[in-house]
Amino acid sequence: MEKKWLMKNDVEENVILALKESLKVDRIVATLLNQRGINSIESAQEFLRPDLQNLNDPFLMKNMDRAVDRLSQALETNEKILLFGDYDVDGTTAVALMHEVLKKQNANLGFYIPDRYTEGYGVSIAGIDYAHSNGYTLIIALDCGIKANEKVTYAKNLGIDFIICDHHEPGDEIPNCIVLDPKQTDCDYPYKELSGCGVGFKFLQGYFRHKKLDQADLFANLDLLAISIGADIVPVTGENRILCYHGLKKLNDKPRLAFQELLSLAGKKFPLNLTDVVFIIAPRINAAGRLRTGKAAVELMISKDLNELSRLAKEINADNSERKNIDREITAEALNQVAADPHFSSKSTTVVFNENWHKGVVGIVASRLIETHFRPTIVLTKSNGMITGSARSVNNFDLYKAISKCDDLLEQYGGHKHAAGLSLKPENLEVFKERFEQIVSETISISDKTPVQSIDLTIELNEIHRDESPLEIPRMKRLIETFEPFGPGNMKPVFHTTNLFTTDSKILKDAHLKIKVVQPNSRLQYEAIGFNLRHKEDEVGSGVPFEMAYTLETNEFNGKKSIQLNIKDLREML
Repeated sequence: MEKKWLMKNDVEENVILALKESLKVDRIVATLLNQRGINSIESAQEFLRPDLQNLNDPFLMKNMDRAVDRLSQALETNEKILLFGDYDVDGTTAVALMHEVLKKQNANLGFYIPDRYTEGYGVSIAGIDYAHSNGYTLIIALDCGIKANEKVTYAKNLGIDFIICDHHEPGDEIPNCIVLDPKQTDCDYPYKELSGCGVGFKFLQGYFRHKKLDQADLFANLDLLAISIGADIVPVTGENRILCYHGLKKLNDKPRLAFQELLSLAGKKFPLNLTDVVFIIAPRINAAGRLRTGKAAVELMISKDLNELSRLAKEINADNSERKNIDREITAEALNQVAADPHFSSKSTTVVFNENWHKGVVGIVASRLIETHFRPTIVLTKSNGMITGSARSVNNFDLYKAISKCDDLLEQYGGHKHAAGLSLKPENLEVFKERFEQIVSETISISDKTPVQSIDLTIELNEIHRDESPLEIPRMKRLIETFEPFGPGNMKPVFHTTNLFTTDSKILKDAHLKIKVVQPNSRLQYEAIGFNLRHKEDEVGSGVPFEMAYTLETNEFNGKKSIQLNIKDLREML
C-alpha cells in the first residue's frame, strides 16, 4: 500500500543553535535531539547517559506499600510463593527476573505458566488449583490478572492471597486483592508505560528499598527487563529508556548463558541492539509458549546447568523454525480468505476465522495481514469449544476501546490500544463481526486508515560523510548510535533525500530491492536495500529522479564495515 509521508517540522531554531554549540555537534544531530523534546544541555545529558538514579520512587505506585509488606511477611515466615506469569515474552521474563532475585532472598518459590491451549490467557483456575494442591498460599501474578476478579475470589476461598503486577488496561472493577498497575485511574505513578516485567521490577525495587538491600542483585537482571520492553513494544521513553539502556548493557557486557546459546543457534554475535532483541531473541522465547509451553522459556532463562541450557535452547530454536512455517501457511490462507470476500473493499476491518488455525500464531498473522490490508485486524481460531484470537490495530486507532464496546458478546478480552486478545462463543461470531465492523467504521479517522512513513529530516547525500573518507563510518552515524535504544517514542531517525538516481539495481531472493544511489551534486555513491520492495523496481529504473526515505545502517562484510541505506519507502519525483 502507498504510504503517506509525514515530515517532522516541530523544531526550535534557537534551541538547535544552542545544542550545536554546547554539545559540539552538527545541525543534523542537534535537530534530531530537539525533535525528541531535548531543549537543554541537561536534558541532552539525561537522554544520552540514562542514569539508574533517575528511576521513579516505586512507592509512588498505588498499593506498593501493601505489596511490599505482604511479600516481606511471606519471606519472613517461609511461606510458599507461586509466580504466575503470562506465556509471552513479557510474562516469562517477568517470572524469570522475579525468580532470580527472590531465590537469592531464600524465598520458598515456584512458578507456573498457563498452557495457551487448555487454559488460555491470564490467571487460570487450573493454576490456582495447582497452587492449592501444592501448598502455595501467595500467588504473584505477572503481566496478567488485572481482570481476574472471579479467579482471585476463587483463590481467596481456598486460602490463597494474590498480588497482581500488571500493565494492561483495568476493567470497571479491580480484583479484590493487592494490585500494582500504573494504569489504574487513581494511581499517581508518574510513568504509565511500564511493561508487565517492569511492574514486577518496581515491586522488587520497593522491597529492596524497604529492606535497605543492595540493589546490585536486582540491577544484575535488567537484561530480562530490556527484552520485555523490546518484545512488548512499549514506549522506549522515560523510565523504560533508563531500564532498557542498562539492560542492554548488561546483555552485551555479561550475557547470561541462555542468550549466548540462542544467539549461537541463530548465527548472530554480540553486541545486540534493541532491534536485534525484537527480531532474534524475543521470537525464540515466544515460540516456546506458542507451540509448546512457556515454562520451557523460563527454565532456559534461569537454568545454570549447561546440558539443560543447551537442550532447551535447541528445542526452543526448533520451535521458532516450526512457528515460521506455520505462520507462512496461515497467512497465505488468511489472505485467500480475504480475497474471496466480495464485500471486503467496502469494510473498515479485517476479521478472519478458521477453526483449524494454530492458536499460537494468530497474533503474528494479524500483524502480517495489516502489512497488506491496513485496517484493524482480528484473526480467530477455535480452541476448547470457544472461538479465540488476537487483534492488532493501525496508527492511533484505539482497538481496545472498540472491542470493549462488544463486551456483551465476549467471554473474555484484554489488552491495550494497539493489541488485544479475546474469546467468544461460536454462536456470537457473526454478530460480533458485524458489531466490530460497525463500531470501527463509525469511529476510525481517515488518517488512521492510511499507512504513514514518518520522516525526521531532509538531507543531501554529501551531508552523510562530509569531509570524511567514504570508507569510514561517519561521525554523524556514530553520534546517532548514542540515541539507542530505539523503539516507540524514540524511533531510529529516518532521513529523506531528493533528486536521486540509480547506477545499479537488482532483486535479491525474489523480494528485496538492492540499488546504488547517487545525487548529481554529490561525490558519493551509496548502496541501499529495500526489504520487500521489489514492486518499487520500476520507479528507480525509469531514469526519472526519485526521492527516498531511509535509515543509516552499518553493513559488515568480510570484516569490513560500511554505510548502507535501509530504504523505508521511495517514489518518483513529480
